[in-house]
Amino acid sequence: MSKLLPRTGGRRALPAAAAGVVALGLLLWWLLPLGEKPPSGTIVFSTGTSRGVYQEYGERLRTELAKDMPGLKVKLLTSAGSQENVQRVATGKADFTIAAADAVQAYQLDHGSGAGKLRGVARLYDDYVHLVVRSDSGIHSVRDLRHKRVAIGLPDSGVRLIADRVLRAAGIDPYRDITAAADGIDIGPGRLERGGIDAFFWSGGLPTKGLVALADKGAFRFIPIDADLVGKLHAQGEETRYYRATNLPESAYPAVQQGAEVPTIAVSNLLVTRADVEPRLTEWVTRTVIKSRDGIGAHVHSAQLVDLRTAIYTDPVPLQEGARRYYRSVKP
Repeated sequence: MSKLLPRTGGRRALPAAAAGVVALGLLLWWLLPLGEKPPSGTIVFSTGTSRGVYQEYGERLRTELAKDMPGLKVKLLTSAGSQENVQRVATGKADFTIAAADAVQAYQLDHGSGAGKLRGVARLYDDYVHLVVRSDSGIHSVRDLRHKRVAIGLPDSGVRLIADRVLRAAGIDPYRDITAAADGIDIGPGRLERGGIDAFFWSGGLPTKGLVALADKGAFRFIPIDADLVGKLHAQGEETRYYRATNLPESAYPAVQQGAEVPTIAVSNLLVTRADVEPRLTEWVTRTVIKSRDGIGAHVHSAQLVDLRTAIYTDPVPLQEGARRYYRSVKP
């Protein structure tokens, strides 16, 4: 029997109070494993660059994990992004991370160290590719980037991986046909505003805070990534199958988009761990991720898209045993 549910105070307890206890019990049964001592210890969570969605999501999730597992210390490590995140978890430098599905598969196809140990916890939300130029720029398509100064993301970032592929799909060699800069979302917007670069790529959840302030000034606009370019992207091979054609919704950056959607591509983000991470810990982490969706989503809009019905689809990695246990426990 659970120790979390108090006994009613005698035969005179009001029916309404008893019903309330039952309702509370049912809620706790769904959210927490009653009577089980929470996991404790220390875990490392690799996030992303400052001002990026990975970092903010990691900070918010750490707060939620502390509520459910007070004895668990979560150490956050900033990173260049998805590619570095995958490598860290696979090699034991981190225990959990967020990474885009294309970066996970790229690591597997490259036979990276520990690739076979990678496991999924949850599918979270989609990253959208942003190709950003100044509002007064003469650039109007990806092909116009030839001979321009273009920020293609930090080395080992998911942005770098996808920017390289998009440019090649447009017939542009990212290391010969442009002046490439390794700017992330932390400094890219400022450099664009000051004229230090002509364009930059970013791949992240909507909206990305690093762009919101600049958007409010109306200082930039988006370059569309049209469906024909997505088709050429897919033609590059198996490693591009995680990209899908979509649109930046008009509500993402309303001051810039002015009611118009922007054609682009998206790729799903996964919460990733390893097979050898304690399954009981992973089960608790999975539960917190799902039940904290609305709380985190109030601050990180992308988190509102975390959905129990789709969280189990962590392709290209199988579910970790602890995550599988959780999803089975709440299956209707």
